[in-house]
Amino acid sequence: MAGGPRVRVIVRHSAAPDEKELEETYRRVSAELAGTPGLLGNELWRSATEPVTYTIMSEWRDIAAFHAWAGDPERHRVTEPLRRFRTAADRNAEIYEVTAEH
Repeated sequence: MAGGPRVRVIVRHSAAPDEKELEETYRRVSAELAGTPGLLGNELWRSATEPVTYTIMSEWRDIAAFHAWAGDPERHRVTEPLRRFRTAADRNAEIYEVTAEH
């Protein structure tokens, strides 16, 4: 891996009381992020046990690509519509390096 291991970023959200609005906002933001250098893709997950709890997982080529995007002021404008859905306890993203796969 030239730039280091791939990175996955996890951000938790709550859709209470409007899950359709969160899903639509996710789709709009994701469309705008298409083509971002180093972004390999993202997924929206809904908890099977707590249906108002959502997680967005994005995958990045490496940590440098993620940090380049995270340091870009444009990021705030693009992701602003999703921020209101973040859970109070989860204001920060969790960042993981992919160290093994099977």
